[in-house]
Amino acid sequence: MNPQTYVEQKAAASGSSFYYAFLFLPPDKRAAITAFYAFCREVDDVVDDIVDPSVAATKLQWWRTEVAQAFAGKPNHPVMHALMPLAETFSIESHHLLSVIDGCQMDLTQTRYLDYPGLQRYCHLVAGVVGEVAARIFGQTQAGTTAYAHALGQALQVTNILRDVGEDARRGRIYLPMSDLQQFGVTAQEILHGSYSDRFTTLMRFQAQRAQGLYDQALALLPAADLRAQKPGLMMASIYRALLREIEKENFAVLHQRFSLTPLRKLWLAWKVQALGRL
Repeated sequence: MNPQTYVEQKAAASGSSFYYAFLFLPPDKRAAITAFYAFCREVDDVVDDIVDPSVAATKLQWWRTEVAQAFAGKPNHPVMHALMPLAETFSIESHHLLSVIDGCQMDLTQTRYLDYPGLQRYCHLVAGVVGEVAARIFGQTQAGTTAYAHALGQALQVTNILRDVGEDARRGRIYLPMSDLQQFGVTAQEILHGSYSDRFTTLMRFQAQRAQGLYDQALALLPAADLRAQKPGLMMASIYRALLREIEKENFAVLHQRFSLTPLRKLWLAWKVQALGRL
């Protein structure tokens, strides 16, 4: 299997909503974002799939070494073989990839976040930096687009956290800030045991409002000159906001199930942004 086929299969197999935004890109940009996304999936899978933290840490260190070797002209992994020929064209730098690894490393050592600023740092590494690289690939021309990309990455990650509260709890992780739990009178044990309450619903409504505020902030930060180029990011915003509305409509019943949109609905939402140029 050649590197391009490998990353395409990796991206498609993930079932991620990102895949639908890639479909409308020209071949060179689609190849770059697919390879970068495959890298992110590879690193994230280390944390999610390897039970022993010491083994996962060793694997992440291997990826750090692989990034250094790849940028020195000696890639080994098929993902890096696919990504490196496009890195210079789209201004993808080694520190971007290492930041993603840093974020995944946090999952090995931290299962709680005391407050929202602490969570923001995690979201920046695993999503804000991803948004920054994606914006460059999509065709960023304005410096202000980086701030938009960081805010959008935060919004998407907070939405992911809300969707995955139950799934993460079964792994022993709670990403909702402890200060927020205290504010609404929800204990960590209630979340770990999957216990619903009016307090939990109020907590989740607060988190959803935070996410919606981040989407609004991101859209306000996007320079008009880059609006057309950044359509794939707007597709993601449309898909994830629709998902957030579904979660809200079902009263945040996320402790025992994982919400998702159908592939057809994701494609429809992406196409609407492509056709109309807006959410």
